Amino acid sequence: MDGPVAVLDHHRVLAASAEARHAGVRTGNRRREAEASCPEITILDVDPADEARVFEPVARAVELITPRVVLDRPGVLSFPTRGPSRYHGGDGGLADRIRDAVGTAGIVDLRIGIADGGFAARLAARRSVIVPVGETPTFLAAWPVGALGDEPLADLLTRLGLRTLGAFAELPASAVLARLGREGLTAHRLARGEDAHPPALTTPPPDFEESTELDPPADRVDAVAFVAKGLADRLLERLAARGLACTQVVVEVESEHGEHLSRAWRHEGALTPGALVERVRWQLDGWLTETGGLSGGLTRLRLIPDQVIPASGRQLGFWGGDAAASDRAERVFARLQGLLGPEHVVTAVPQGGRTPSERIRWVPWGEPREPAPHAPIGPVAGPVTVETPPWPGTIPGPAPARVLDPPTAASLLDGSGRPVMVSARGDLSSPPTEVRSAVLPNGGGAITAFAGPWAQDVRWWDRTSRSRRVTWQVVIEEQLACLVNVERGAASITAIYD
Repeated sequence: MDGPVAVLDHHRVLAASAEARHAGVRTGNRRREAEASCPEITILDVDPADEARVFEPVARAVELITPRVVLDRPGVLSFPTRGPSRYHGGDGGLADRIRDAVGTAGIVDLRIGIADGGFAARLAARRSVIVPVGETPTFLAAWPVGALGDEPLADLLTRLGLRTLGAFAELPASAVLARLGREGLTAHRLARGEDAHPPALTTPPPDFEESTELDPPADRVDAVAFVAKGLADRLLERLAARGLACTQVVVEVESEHGEHLSRAWRHEGALTPGALVERVRWQLDGWLTETGGLSGGLTRLRLIPDQVIPASGRQLGFWGGDAAASDRAERVFARLQGLLGPEHVVTAVPQGGRTPSERIRWVPWGEPREPAPHAPIGPVAGPVTVETPPWPGTIPGPAPARVLDPPTAASLLDGSGRPVMVSARGDLSSPPTEVRSAVLPNGGGAITAFAGPWAQDVRWWDRTSRSRRVTWQVVIEEQLACLVNVERGAASITAIYD
């Protein structure tokens, strides 16, 4: 395709042509930023299957130079350079040799980066530079933290004053682990020019592979991918039983004409069955084409773990990131709704409100989850606008761990044992010193600290139901905190901070 081109993934630029980069388009730009930098740019959505077909001749051309080629995704491959560099007269000679070999495959826009570690090499490829041995930390130091590819982490580091990888790398690893957890520690290793996973285990257990015969021979990607799903499930289950996780796998196939092809694929984290099958599909999209290297249908498929690490465990999302998990959750919820009724299977949706209970709206599963419009005050002309947090008069954070619905009756007492009252002007009759309620441990106790009161006029426009509500945040014997309301002369516990 002629002219500047950019490929978008999740509304951000994943890759850009040389013309687009010359015009100022950068990886990570939003669509509007790319179009503002280059109005004549052509925007394409990411298509891994098509990219795999186009990139396969490139991977085969590089394999003629070095056999240890590993694909991260269609369009990005890597390999260790120590041996090939010596054979071709250094890193510069190796880069020239690869450029010439790939040029025969019809690829014009090629970027090559060489550095210590895969993360640094990918950044070096963005600038088509060769980082001398031992200078990778210096090369990485000036890059912004956004280069890590983790937007929430980059935003947090920026707010902490750590705007570059060099500043982040200077932090002690123990402090990063304590503050940011294992994901933050992995990012810290990358910022220091190290591998994401230390080589704790380099040799997979023997005989840990899964293979199957395909009879009749298969020449359709979807048919082979369906078989690969079962192989992936069995392989990863066997590794998990040994306390291992796979980060790199070799996909091998044999054709009905005796052809044998294999390719290694890497994943930044531990491979899941879905991620593994996705890489098998990408590779098959590259092989099962006219120029893919196979002239017949597949008769054998084999998955071999090439790199494994100790499984540290991970918290699976109930829905969202994993399509299979989302599908299972939807089926379970639909069945529960059939047994219990739609109103008994609900999800929480944040909305505007002053108290913790008001800031959550319960929506039956399957119904739209958009925020609810706030009830209009008096006659309103035109459509009702949607009210979203923050709200004036909201009880300040932190948010409580438990919200009681309905609230539990309580007694808020002063030093003389009398109920604490608040005047119309918000003045206390006396400071609260004790709170009692059946929901509290030991029935309550002495108040060691409190904040408030916050007075709110509830439904002040309705003569029949309006009232004044006063709320305190109280700490009981320095062990437990809770929210206490006083409304119409009665106190209640509405939330507890565990």
